[in-house]
Amino acid sequence: MSMTDPIADLLTRVRNASTARHKRLTVPASTLKREVVRVLHENHYIRGFAEQPAEPRPLLHIRLQYTPAQEPVFHGLRRISRPGLRRYVDCEEVRAFNRNMGLVVVSTSRGVMSGEQAVAEGIGGELLCQIW
Repeated sequence: MSMTDPIADLLTRVRNASTARHKRLTVPASTLKREVVRVLHENHYIRGFAEQPAEPRPLLHIRLQYTPAQEPVFHGLRRISRPGLRRYVDCEEVRAFNRNMGLVVVSTSRGVMSGEQAVAEGIGGELLCQIW
């Protein structure tokens, strides 16, 4: 069975693993997933990640991050743009959407980046997900 929304699958796996207090999880890798995980790592929502070449497809190993009280560092993950309804915004809409609440991941013509980076560079793109 083919997967229609791999980013939603990634977010669901991260959400479920953090709720179950797992230290790490493994997901099938893709370029877009790797870039989303890189943005999460740069913004300290996950501890680290590594890609492992494997057959028939590469795997992405993600190390989750928790507070000293062993609570997840984020409270929610939400997919914004989805295959049935894409959300494309310009720079000003990214700023308005973010409202300094968590992190918005944006796919731009210059690559996948956080909403803050997109606003700083003055570019918009597709709103992939929001983490708070």
